[in-house]
Amino acid sequence: MSWEAGADLLVVGTGVAGLTAALRARELGLRVLVVSKDAVSAGNTGWAQGGIAVVRPDELDPGDSLRKHVEDTLTAGVGLCSRTAVRDILADGAAAIARLRAAGAQFDAGSDGALARTREGGHSAFRVIHSGGDATGAEVQRALSEAVRGGGIPVLEQHCVVEVLRGDNGAVAGALATDAESRPGVLHAPAVLLATGGLGQLYAATTNPEVSTADGIALALRAGASVADLEFVQFHPTVLYMPGGPRGRRPLITEAVRGEGAVLVDVRGQRVMRGEHPLADLAPRDVVSAAINRRAAETGAEHVFLDATVIGAGFPKRFPTVYAACRAAGIDPLHEPIPVASAAHYSCGGVVSDVDGRTSVNGLYAAGEVACTGLHGANRLASNSLLEGLVVGGRAAEAVARDLGCGLLSRTTIGEVMQPAMAVVDRDLLQRTMSRHAGIGRDDEGMSSATATLDRAAIVRPLRTRQTVEDSSLTLTAQALLAAARQRAESRGCHRRTDFTETDDLRWRRSTVLRLDASGWLIHTGVGIARTAA
Repeated sequence: MSWEAGADLLVVGTGVAGLTAALRARELGLRVLVVSKDAVSAGNTGWAQGGIAVVRPDELDPGDSLRKHVEDTLTAGVGLCSRTAVRDILADGAAAIARLRAAGAQFDAGSDGALARTREGGHSAFRVIHSGGDATGAEVQRALSEAVRGGGIPVLEQHCVVEVLRGDNGAVAGALATDAESRPGVLHAPAVLLATGGLGQLYAATTNPEVSTADGIALALRAGASVADLEFVQFHPTVLYMPGGPRGRRPLITEAVRGEGAVLVDVRGQRVMRGEHPLADLAPRDVVSAAINRRAAETGAEHVFLDATVIGAGFPKRFPTVYAACRAAGIDPLHEPIPVASAAHYSCGGVVSDVDGRTSVNGLYAAGEVACTGLHGANRLASNSLLEGLVVGGRAAEAVARDLGCGLLSRTTIGEVMQPAMAVVDRDLLQRTMSRHAGIGRDDEGMSSATATLDRAAIVRPLRTRQTVEDSSLTLTAQALLAAARQRAESRGCHRRTDFTETDDLRWRRSTVLRLDASGWLIHTGVGIARTAA
């Protein structure tokens, strides 16, 4: 190995969950090392627009409560949330926001001086706080990044984690990584926290940045952990539609625009959500995305429109990021509707972990979008994600400190470290295959074809570069997602099967859990996690 480093806690990822964990761990006296395969600000957090859903006892809508936030979350999750996880995470929300503000984050305030609140899809009250109008994620990322730098926490930028390493006793002992020049090195730590974000780059069109390549899912699987609910990929209903535009990340049109009165109309000017759901344009995202795709198909168009002209002259101030993206595309949202379509946005499933970030592998923790805590179920409630990262990131750091203190974790010797080799599929082929067969509206024939395509195209390559590491992560995660989606023979939340259109609570109100066997094959554990109906 070319280089080495060490810490008590190795944090992989620099989004809200990772940086929150790093700050809390440092407060608890732990030696922390943060690893980012790009710049600190390159993750998903900075792109989040809408806000953070939280019930703060001192400032809330009349009649709103933590209980109502819990019930809204359970309803959106369509029977697959863990009621205990939902309650525990949301109950910690107000304190997490207080800590974030103490770290320097600034939120928009109303004329009365209280924090401004908006309402998004699936919420029964105005409880979403925001910053910079529609730049909440950017402000959260700024505040946490500056706090980490100010606290002297070391961050290895341009370093890609290749593999979680186990010691001679089988316990987690650190990670193999490569630096910006693809030189391998070992990071020694008895605790590794995966906070790597999402998997949006599985698809040709996504709201996710280029770094969202499912790294944490693959790392966890190869380390022996289980993953659950990967079939539940949330497609954001409204990204800016650009005919013939670039592949990859598309500008997001935050749900808060509909919260302020905008409505969806088709190319004929007819309301898209009328009669689709009691909440109409503020229905949960899976309902809105499915309705948009259905109406686009019916009208022979590739998009619908979001008519936000009702917001009027205040649009640029309230939604400066959206306004700038529209103007760059030649659209004036003050006077004309915005063309929108759906794109891969958020993974509701992930590495099976509890609300303290613990996985089934001793010493391996997960927090944020990469984790499956039971909060999101079959469909994430809008703006619950930043809150989850804040809460579980902090709780995971506390869990590591406790586990170290009571002797559950200890340093162990790492034997000879070999550069692994894994199956890799060309990214363009993988994205086109997944978009065609594993997007909104799936069936077994298409997913079977996708699985065969990926299997035929896979070539085993040594993981020497960031590109190869990312492509191997996308390949393994795509195979796992297809396996989970084929197993779930029903439609639920953001998993829509055209060959099984009904929801089947009798058979499928449980999570689909996968892991790798000793030979490296994906297997269903046969023990789904039973969930509590909403």
